[in-house]
Amino acid sequence: MFYSEDGEYITLKIKAQPNASRSEFCGLYGEDALKVRVAAPAVEGAANKELSKFIAKQFKVPKSSVEFVSGQSSKIKLIRIPKSKKLEDFIEDLKSGR
Repeated sequence: MFYSEDGEYITLKIKAQPNASRSEFCGLYGEDALKVRVAAPAVEGAANKELSKFIAKQFKVPKSSVEFVSGQSSKIKLIRIPKSKKLEDFIEDLKSGR
């Protein structure tokens, strides 16, 4: 499963692909991760900063509330963010194949 719920938070399992021309969601990576292209190189935390900014903007949550649970130096990351209507709708769309 590409996400888990914990009270008021959702943890997303993300497969990050740095050095993309733009940051964007690419659908599911297998069944257990969400693939995200990141428009920053994997150098000195640049890709993680861009990923945090992108996630916050997409789900309309403060950038400071996007928390890396694990995987800061890995392509597979666990990111914990507060629930939002936009995030819950996004997850439902992915689960239903839209």
